[in-house]
Amino acid sequence: MAYRSVARPLLFRIGHDPEAIHERVLGMLAWVSRSPGLTRALALAAALGRDTPAGAAREVFGLRFPNPIGLAAGFDKNAVAVPALAALGFGFVEVGTVTLHAQPGNPRPRLFRLPAEAALINRMGFNNAGAAAVAARLAGMRPVAVPVGISLGKSKVTPLDEAVDDYLASLEVLYPYGDYFAVNVSSPNTPGLRALQERDRLDALLAALVARLDARAHVDGRVRRKPLLLKVAPDLDDAALDDVVAVCLGRGVDGLIAVNTTISRAGLSARVPAAIREQPGGLSGAPLRARALAVVRRLDALAGARLPIVGCGGIATPDDARRMLDAGATLLQLYTGFIYEGPTIARRLARAVAP
Repeated sequence: MAYRSVARPLLFRIGHDPEAIHERVLGMLAWVSRSPGLTRALALAAALGRDTPAGAAREVFGLRFPNPIGLAAGFDKNAVAVPALAALGFGFVEVGTVTLHAQPGNPRPRLFRLPAEAALINRMGFNNAGAAAVAARLAGMRPVAVPVGISLGKSKVTPLDEAVDDYLASLEVLYPYGDYFAVNVSSPNTPGLRALQERDRLDALLAALVARLDARAHVDGRVRRKPLLLKVAPDLDDAALDDVVAVCLGRGVDGLIAVNTTISRAGLSARVPAAIREQPGGLSGAPLRARALAVVRRLDALAGARLPIVGCGGIATPDDARRMLDAGATLLQLYTGFIYEGPTIARRLARAVAP
């Protein structure tokens, strides 16, 4: 297709910093998002004359998704391009990860392409404008016809023992603008963050967030509170995954996102240069596929329908999407597949997995 043969090679050759290219593309999508006419034109172009089948829609967590293919957090950290991303055919868009305090993230370079592996390594470090700025942007955004999720993370300056208050403060600021909220305690790029996956810390954090969402629902007169999802690391062993499920079920969490990026390099082939292989950060894309499927199968076996799963990791083709759904996922998310397969991937996969 034209993207893989023409646009992608050109984008990958411009300059030496993949993050700079990402910023240019995101800037273009943000520009389109500001114009209803351009957004509609993008939707027509992305559809290629074929709409997503009506049967692709599904209801999960009490929300209606026009199709099960979503965009994962990390692509649009500051919610600048949600209308354009929805126009590309994503059935839901997750923005962030957002932290209470604005932060620049880790020093550049911090994003690395591995084209032969269809993979990325990143150590972005939750670079974002902060909860108040993202909330203001979402408040001024035109409504979109898909659910918008908000990924919440811990500010780097916040000590681990104050993490619960940090997440609660972000939730309070962003609450009016998210259709669901995802708790990110599994990124490998913020020091100490993954310690929040330990059973006692995780229990305290999820208990506080669920209680706050329940309280807000009561004040708002909502029949059902806004959903809370937990994003799971692929590097947890079976015992740790068992703990995650037990805590989530015990605290009434609505679902899981499996998985985040991995610190393992086991999925990489020998042809990857050591200078790239040894870059610290999280690996995503095709090398993560097998582990993501294994984690989804494990979580599904433990919780089944009690904790619907958003499958994420190594999804780029219709076969990838079907395998993830067969493993137990109810919805899917893309990031690296979007980079490598281009702007029509959401609609193509949605058509492929429709009944």
